[in-house]
Amino acid sequence: MGTLLLLFVGLPALELWLLIEVGRLIGTLETIALIVVTGIVGASMARQQGLRVLSEVQARVAAGDMPADSLVDGIMILVASALLVTPGVLTDAFGFLCLIPGFRALVKGEVVRRFEKAVEENRVHFHYTESSIPRSDHIGGFPFPGEFPGGQPPMKDVTPPRDDESSS
Repeated sequence: MGTLLLLFVGLPALELWLLIEVGRLIGTLETIALIVVTGIVGASMARQQGLRVLSEVQARVAAGDMPADSLVDGIMILVASALLVTPGVLTDAFGFLCLIPGFRALVKGEVVRRFEKAVEENRVHFHYTESSIPRSDHIGGFPFPGEFPGGQPPMKDVTPPRDDESSS
């Protein structure tokens, strides 16, 4: 509860105080211009990097790889764009940091470390069935689309037998 209170009350109050102080130092119109410029520049940078990450995700999926790193990058760029269009000094600073690939790599490393620790401490559980595990040999499963001769799987007759056929 304390963390959410700090996030939803403390952070906006701190942002407002910082904007007032910046306004006192550089002037009201300049502060408003700063907010507008950081929003435009940040949104432009986020769009450019987001499109690049999207093409990376598509290329990795097409190659049959799991694009986990690229997906995390995409999420961080999305967070950055939301922070950059939000007026504020701290949110803008953190938003711009999220657009720096080196910073994203540090955050990803920390997230992975915390996730592994949570698994070790048994705070995170995985539940799966055999059918949810991808299999390269397709035993007990279906091949990927396009792997059948002619591009379509063979059709099975799945109609139930009629009463007169089951007695024979």
